[in-house]
Amino acid sequence: MADLYAQLVNTSIGRAVSKQIGLPRPVPLERWAPGQALVSGPVLFGGVPGGRLGAAITQVLASVGAEIHTPMQEDIRTAVAAAGAGAKLFNPDATPVEQRFKALLFDATGIGSSEQLKTAYEFFHPTIRRLLDCGRIVILATPPGACRNPPEAVAQRALEGLMRSLGKEVGHGATAQLVQVAADAEGLTESTLRFLLSPRSAYVSGQVIRIAPPKAEIELGELDWERPLSGKLALVTGAARGIGRLIAETLARDGAHVVALDVPAQRDQLADVAAQIGGSTLPLDITASDAPKLIGDHLEQQHGGVDVVVHNAGVTRDKTIGRMSEEQWTTVLEVNLSSEQRVDHELFGRGLVRANGRIVCVSSISGIAGNAGQTNYATSKAGVIGLVEAYAPSLSASGQTVNAVAPGFIETRMTAAMPIALREAGRRMNSLSQGGLPTDVAETIAWLAAPGSAGVNGNIIRVCGQSLLGA
Repeated sequence: MADLYAQLVNTSIGRAVSKQIGLPRPVPLERWAPGQALVSGPVLFGGVPGGRLGAAITQVLASVGAEIHTPMQEDIRTAVAAAGAGAKLFNPDATPVEQRFKALLFDATGIGSSEQLKTAYEFFHPTIRRLLDCGRIVILATPPGACRNPPEAVAQRALEGLMRSLGKEVGHGATAQLVQVAADAEGLTESTLRFLLSPRSAYVSGQVIRIAPPKAEIELGELDWERPLSGKLALVTGAARGIGRLIAETLARDGAHVVALDVPAQRDQLADVAAQIGGSTLPLDITASDAPKLIGDHLEQQHGGVDVVVHNAGVTRDKTIGRMSEEQWTTVLEVNLSSEQRVDHELFGRGLVRANGRIVCVSSISGIAGNAGQTNYATSKAGVIGLVEAYAPSLSASGQTVNAVAPGFIETRMTAAMPIALREAGRRMNSLSQGGLPTDVAETIAWLAAPGSAGVNGNIIRVCGQSLLGA
């Protein structure tokens, strides 16, 4: 459904009126299109002396052909030169005001005390107003639990407040993220940086992303960043329509053969999806008692295993708990949570999830913040988060990962049917002042599913434009 308010306030008259009376003006978000540059403007990369990510960051920027600018810091300039990339010096007192940036990257791993947090102020204070529309802020840090001493841990934890506030200040369709990189995981940052710097992350903001080395040896080999899932087999549940269909299309775009699963009643739509993406279908009810075995048999006999499992199937049966029937409670918990656990148990028990395999679950901000009239749904989606947290350590030991996305207000047929007041509140109550699109969820899942994301495990990524709910 079209966002008529956003269209109105982005006209010449609407811009003037909204500014005068203080109404939010959502900037149309840039989303990825074929042939588009990963970063469509200059990148300013700064940091703190003693930071440990300079080499990794500059190698990524060089590999994507970014135009790099740096403050007058010798260690960063040295890292840029070592990566074979040229860089332009940025002096806030001398660089023309016309010089603006598509991304601001700050390596904060060198901050060891609260006093040193001033270095972040010194980087962002003269640069934040130079950020272009739909720009990116990425702060790279050390996980507080991995710090060498309490003062360092305190300072590194403080960066989360800085990042979330920046995300709410910048406006103009820009986003902010904090990436916590554990020791020995410096070489696993590229997949995440490529995602966060690109239009693929248009509706992801205010997130803390943790990167750590897998406990098992993983051979990534030569990564194809254009089609990272080439040769991979992906199972997507609830794939016949809506967000599930976009997930299937996006994974196929990235090279995967997709097995699209949905209930038998959606057989025709499922076949249409498979025909469009060159995939295959598996029509069955995932809550059936024999569903896990049938799924396992199909994946083993037809494909010899699976690389990516996306648990997207979900239903709602909204009622306040005092008016909710037992059937409404049970149906939602079965589809959204219990069936996922049974399928995973079957696939892992039979050794069908391959090395460096991925489990990606679809949760919801309802599972984080709760929602009136959705006790069953919120319980199931909080349970999905619990599933990720419970199984991430053991999967890391096997060289596999499990993560979840938690969508906020996404423009779908369901949200289009909401009363207008609730719909407008859902759209505006986030830092981007607009709803997301199904492709925003799909792009985030594709990043988590990629082989290069081997260090991203146990994360819950909110695709919500930095929603004010549950923040």
